[in-house]
Amino acid sequence: MACKAKQLSIQRLTLLAMMTTLCQVSRLVFQFLPNVQPVTVILIILTLSLGVSDGLIVAVLSIFISNITLGMGVWTIAQMISFALLVLVTGVVIKPFFKQIPFLIMVLYAVLMGYLYGFIISLVQAPFFGIQNFWVYYISGLPFDTLHAIGNGGFYLILAPILFPLLKKFTEKYFKE
Repeated sequence: MACKAKQLSIQRLTLLAMMTTLCQVSRLVFQFLPNVQPVTVILIILTLSLGVSDGLIVAVLSIFISNITLGMGVWTIAQMISFALLVLVTGVVIKPFFKQIPFLIMVLYAVLMGYLYGFIISLVQAPFFGIQNFWVYYISGLPFDTLHAIGNGGFYLILAPILFPLLKKFTEKYFKE
């Protein structure tokens, strides 16, 4: 019955739509702060709670939908790739050990994901813009990555105690074995 949790039920689609909306709206609400947004943290929590496939769906949809409003460009592809890799790292590396990881280590993980996101997005974008010296490009973006990282730490502190129980309650109710 493990596959029951992965069926595209009305409840699962509704949850994914709500999480996508949460990511999209949070990007709009925090757009005045460069690189400070709870999307990374929401994706981490979602991936740890529901799995990689759900994290990937929300990552791609939330970036695509929010970039319709915020501006679409080659960076949209880089953002989707970056968030997809963060979801994969979270699902493959962290999820198997998540129950043993202390809360403050998870806060640190969220912070580090801000830097990893910045590295990946720079790696993907640099060739699109014809940038010859990747490291100069990457280092020039570190202040923005730092804002992202600090924001992730703060958002994890705030959102983890709220979203984990909500997602657990949802999965217990609708994804029973």
